[in-house]
Amino acid sequence: MPRTIADYLKQLRAALRGADPALIQDALYDAEEHLRAELAEQPNRSEAEMLEHVVGSYGAPEEVAEIYRDQEIKIQRALRPPPPPRRRSWAGGFFGVIADPRAWGALFYLLFGLVTGIAYFTWVVAGLSMSLGFSVLIIGLPFTVLFFGSVRSFALLEGRLIEALLGVRMPRRPPYPSTHMSLFQRIGAMFTDPRSWSSMLYGLLQLPLGIFYFTLIVTWLAVSLSFIAAPVLKLVAALGHWDVGTCTGLSDGLCSGIEWLSGWGGAAVLCVLGLLLFFALLHVVRGLGQLHGQLAKHLLVLRA
Repeated sequence: MPRTIADYLKQLRAALRGADPALIQDALYDAEEHLRAELAEQPNRSEAEMLEHVVGSYGAPEEVAEIYRDQEIKIQRALRPPPPPRRRSWAGGFFGVIADPRAWGALFYLLFGLVTGIAYFTWVVAGLSMSLGFSVLIIGLPFTVLFFGSVRSFALLEGRLIEALLGVRMPRRPPYPSTHMSLFQRIGAMFTDPRSWSSMLYGLLQLPLGIFYFTLIVTWLAVSLSFIAAPVLKLVAALGHWDVGTCTGLSDGLCSGIEWLSGWGGAAVLCVLGLLLFFALLHVVRGLGQLHGQLAKHLLVLRA
């Protein structure tokens, strides 16, 4: 039987060893919040007496860990799309990506990652610069504390976006603030917490990654959609009596190739190629989304 809240949390962490770090962070936050609320409602009882009373209703650490593991199975099933049939053909696997919500979620997230990347990069650079500049003033420490707190807030918000759009499990709760420390000890712990600095690193990386994602997706989309629209453009050219097959000044071999490509046969080939490129893009962005989600999980989630 744990005698203190710290002992209870230590046992709960040990019982959850090997589980998803996001699950461990959520479970520890919920347990500590509940236990400290119970302790505040029972000021006449010690921590040991309160725990002896609460464990019967809330559960022992091993029981709570088992409940969270069972809930995590349901969460993972909700986050992941249903597995494909075993005997699905290669063509079905390739073209079936259009029905995968994670592919579209990743496309949306990576396409607009440039916007969030600019916002995160600007906030981190400006916050660090102003914190250093204000360090010689009386408002320096309060401003720095607020800045570090905001970094933790955007890390939690980014995690919710990643879980919703990329399907990667992220924490729903922040790390519980330490109550046994003094104010200056809490401030010192905030500055020495590796997660604060790794969250800033993530914010800085978002800008170059956002530029790469945006450039890749926009270029790929432009090429694939222009190829898909080739028959439509050919029809418009035919209705408008535009000559798209003139090869003035080119060699005979190259000219014949361009004339064939500008005909209906070439338009059909380009349309098929554009469709293949578009479906390939969905596969690529889905893979990039998973990689980005794992990077975010490594930098934003508090490790047990």
